Amino acid sequence: MSYRGKRVLDVAIAAPLLVASLPVQAAAAVAVRVTMGSPVLFRQERPGLHGRPFELVKFRTMRLADPSVGSDRDAERMTLVGRALRTTSVDELPTLWNVLVGDMSLVGPRPLLPRYLDRYSERQARRHDVRPGITGLAQVSGRNALSWESRLELDAVYVESATFAMDLQILARTVVNTVRRQGISAEGHPTMPEFRGSGHESEPLDRSAGRRQVDPGREVQ
Repeated sequence: MSYRGKRVLDVAIAAPLLVASLPVQAAAAVAVRVTMGSPVLFRQERPGLHGRPFELVKFRTMRLADPSVGSDRDAERMTLVGRALRTTSVDELPTLWNVLVGDMSLVGPRPLLPRYLDRYSERQARRHDVRPGITGLAQVSGRNALSWESRLELDAVYVESATFAMDLQILARTVVNTVRRQGISAEGHPTMPEFRGSGHESEPLDRSAGRRQVDPGREVQ
């Protein structure tokens, strides 16, 4: 569960970081507009604290699906600019606004898709007992390179044991992982395959470790 002072930490870090990153965001917005057109921002409803919906905001990283071509494959729609934004996590910078308005936290389980809500086990559903995060225990333990079962178990572990010290450690590890560009995609996918529900994966969780985007209405990362 959330600890006292978590919201203060979120605002104290997110506010100055949002301001400081404005030049980078402006450059990213121009790059997206030139290479992919409008819209520049990706907006999508996600379930937040207690499953309440909110609008996630980030930079687009893929071209819109073209029905005339008939291909909806992520790898074909990912642009060089989009890949660069993802591997550097610059696409996440607008999400700091979600933190400032209280929809999200800096650290917590990543917000997934509403259609996943009825696919979680009781334990996995505990991820909605806290605000979703830009980064989290699963992200610094492998991110999209982990199986869904491992990611969701780490989310549950975080909910049960979140502390101020843990959040600072996760934030520090996030910076390191971003510089190293680790865990951006799952094997065989440019981001992460769809979560089908418990029982569809058998990979065990490595406790020592401790996106899919197909159109503007469907994305997981």
